[in-house]
Amino acid sequence: MGMGYADFGGGPAGSHAGHGQHSDDGWDGPPPQPGDVSVAELTGPQDGIPDVAVTLTAARGSFRLATGEQVDGYTLNGSSPGPEIRAKQGDLVEVTLVNDSVPDGATVHWHGIDVPNAEDGVAGVTQDAVPVGGKHVYRFVAEEAGTYWYHSHQVSHEQVKRGLFGVVVIEPVGSEEAVPSDVVAAVHSYSGRRTISGRTGTQTLETEPGETRRVRVVNTDNSPLRAWVTNSAFRVLAVDGRDLNEPPEVRDRVVVVTAGGRVDLEVTAPDDGSPARVDVGGGAALLIAPQEAPAAAAPRAPTQRVDLLTYGTPTDIGFDPEQADRRFDYRVGRRLGFIDGRPGYWWSINGHLFPDVPMFVVAEGDIVQMTISNSSGDVHPMHLHGHHAVVVSRNGVAATGSPWWVDSLNVEDDETYVVAFVADNPGIWMDHCHNLDHAADGLVAHLAYTGVSEPYRVGKPVGGGADNEPE
Repeated sequence: MGMGYADFGGGPAGSHAGHGQHSDDGWDGPPPQPGDVSVAELTGPQDGIPDVAVTLTAARGSFRLATGEQVDGYTLNGSSPGPEIRAKQGDLVEVTLVNDSVPDGATVHWHGIDVPNAEDGVAGVTQDAVPVGGKHVYRFVAEEAGTYWYHSHQVSHEQVKRGLFGVVVIEPVGSEEAVPSDVVAAVHSYSGRRTISGRTGTQTLETEPGETRRVRVVNTDNSPLRAWVTNSAFRVLAVDGRDLNEPPEVRDRVVVVTAGGRVDLEVTAPDDGSPARVDVGGGAALLIAPQEAPAAAAPRAPTQRVDLLTYGTPTDIGFDPEQADRRFDYRVGRRLGFIDGRPGYWWSINGHLFPDVPMFVVAEGDIVQMTISNSSGDVHPMHLHGHHAVVVSRNGVAATGSPWWVDSLNVEDDETYVVAFVADNPGIWMDHCHNLDHAADGLVAHLAYTGVSEPYRVGKPVGGGADNEPE
């Protein structure tokens, strides 16, 4: 919390008017104020028998993909991706992380699940990294149905790339009757090999002619991917775990899935028994067909996109973004300077280099509007922890389709987005680029609630242990 400077967005300063000081061990935030709540106290339910209980054991070493290729990296319960976690809406979820042999320590961040702050799994922000031989328990209620994923948020630019991740699916109440049969397509590149759920190449999901499938595409890589469907129309049912309103059928379009983002596609197997093909690039594809289909060359991707700014039908979002209590600018650029003592041409936020970057300060209940602009020469997938924001406009053009809720937003060079959300989840939250190499090079800011104090620090934790390195 002591990093950089406080930006109040036109609202009151509250308890964050002070600034922290740098020390050899890390960055100290403002001293706690009377009545403050510690991040460590903002937990999920501590009592009650969990409906879903999982133990994840993180280890360092070599492993084989489901298709046999050897990889040197990290595993969860002996594999990568780690176990798929499924819960019903309203379930109490308990996950125990055990660090068997990850030398830098590890955590579990619940990407896109708006958990209580202490359960968010960010080293140095919401907990200390779990050292070798240690464990940490996460407990939260699965409140919003949708497609999510989990990954380490400690040295994450290395650990995620090399295997420490998995998928979470929260099913709606009555889902057996309410949604089509689904399949998870977790896209990840291991040493340049593009995979779907740990398998390279083309794989078939046996489906009867005319049967509909929900394909949950999860992008766990650092760059945006393009997904498209050949030989069938499709609908975009959901983005980042939030259903779209009245999504129409489309053909010959690509859907951009930003790094960290998720898109649910509804695909129907053709009546003639031929396969519908879902491609995600890099030679990885899913065939939806009655039986194992022969491999074929990947079709060319369509040139036109599904534009989520206009796709679907508008409906009420529950608040008015124009009545914002706080208005922030998040301008991403590049400039010469030093980060961690290293000279270079680095990513900047509002003209500043990490750690001299803004701390966006809000109060619980605020309507927040944020303008995210990019003049850096590269694309940035911007990820806000603990909240979903609705897209208000892009490049000055207002959104006219279904409410487009995101936790991971693809911001291309020379683009400007206005997004809005209600500050309804107190804590200290990362707001960063989910190209994790970019985050490691300083493209990281935070959202801080007034009345919340921070007991953790980036760098050496109080009492020793593994250094906290959230990126």
